[in-house]
Amino acid sequence: MRAVWYEKLGPAEAVLQIGTMPDPAPGPGEVLVRIGFSGVNPSDVKRRAGPATATIPFPRVIPNQDGAGIIDMIGAGVDPKRVGERVWLHSTCWGRPFGTGADWAVTPDHRAIQLPSNVSLAAGASLGVPALTAHRAVFGPGSATGKTVLVTGGAGAVGLYAIQLAKWAGARVITTVSSDEKAALTRQAGADHVVNYRQETVADRVLALTGPVDHIVEVDFAANIATTLKVLKGNGTLSTYASMSDRDPKIPFYALMNKNINVLWITVYDLTRAALDVGTRDVNAWLATGKAVFPPLHQFGFGDMVKAHLAVEQGAVGKIIVALGGENAGR
Repeated sequence: MRAVWYEKLGPAEAVLQIGTMPDPAPGPGEVLVRIGFSGVNPSDVKRRAGPATATIPFPRVIPNQDGAGIIDMIGAGVDPKRVGERVWLHSTCWGRPFGTGADWAVTPDHRAIQLPSNVSLAAGASLGVPALTAHRAVFGPGSATGKTVLVTGGAGAVGLYAIQLAKWAGARVITTVSSDEKAALTRQAGADHVVNYRQETVADRVLALTGPVDHIVEVDFAANIATTLKVLKGNGTLSTYASMSDRDPKIPFYALMNKNINVLWITVYDLTRAALDVGTRDVNAWLATGKAVFPPLHQFGFGDMVKAHLAVEQGAVGKIIVALGGENAGR
């Protein structure tokens, strides 16, 4: 099969290699998926680049956690009816060496989720880690029905899915963005109120719009903690999945404690099987409504995996996908 891989950590242009590898086969409890599109996440490029002190976890790594395709083969213990099923994938190379950056990928049965017929494989490749992170961020603390939810960074893949899942559940949603283009995207996704943090003071605007909020889905814990303490209700909840402005922030313990703020820290890769099953069930139920707005899809060819990784590093708005078999994968 065709594959992209790296054997050491470093810049995309220095370490990513393109070639052929033996076709894989599924083991017990696994499925073999013919990849239509591979999805590239920020976490994929960070794992490939690695900090200076990191070591590669396997001798050879095929990158990219997310993707979509067709199940070609099953291992022992998997329902034979799954052969030929269109699926979306997540966490494909979490704790494993090979991800979706190849013609075929082997993954545990439960990480290959049936893709509703109204969703293209290209759009399916944009789900995976962002959609499941968004689900956990919205619903991890409990029901969102009737609540006012602030989603920071709403034009990112996680933020865009969080807006829609919260609206699907019956919440009122405020989101923050940095441009008119991003504001238009989040309004299309259903945000009730959009605040441009480059033009307005977020705390003042949120309080003027709705008063204190019940829950926050947070893209940068360190950068926004002061705003959080101003706008989040006492006994409110905060779900956070990143803190890129400061990876080791000082936490205002007593300020959070005195408001009885419940903070949920999220990394989707180590969620329990039960939490993942609820997440994939709910995401598919939302997709089946036919109302999903997907992040802008930026498509690259198989030979342009380096460019795809660089596009993620450069902060492209939307989801970077790489075409392998395309929409006709497995046919």
